[in-house]
Amino acid sequence: MEINPLYTKIEKLIELRKGIVVMENPEGFPVGESNIYMVASNGQTLWKAEKPKSGALFTRVRLNEDASLSTFTSDAQFCELDSENGRIISSSNFR
Repeated sequence: MEINPLYTKIEKLIELRKGIVVMENPEGFPVGESNIYMVASNGQTLWKAEKPKSGALFTRVRLNEDASLSTFTSDAQFCELDSENGRIISSSNFR
């Protein structure tokens, strides 16, 4: 399945049963949007990741053993996301 980025270039893809988690490059990405989202096999966007702050963008994402997603943001936040819906499970500041 070919995935076309929404705004910038694709930095990382994580394949899951439900779909593919996409992280786009935060540089140039609109701050009002989330640069991590899940796409179904039919190309439909299933969810966009919840952001801890409205101006934050994600800079890293990784799949954990429990199927959650570990992320870092441009404003020094560490977040665990639910891979089923993109919602924040927990977050903390790492500065």
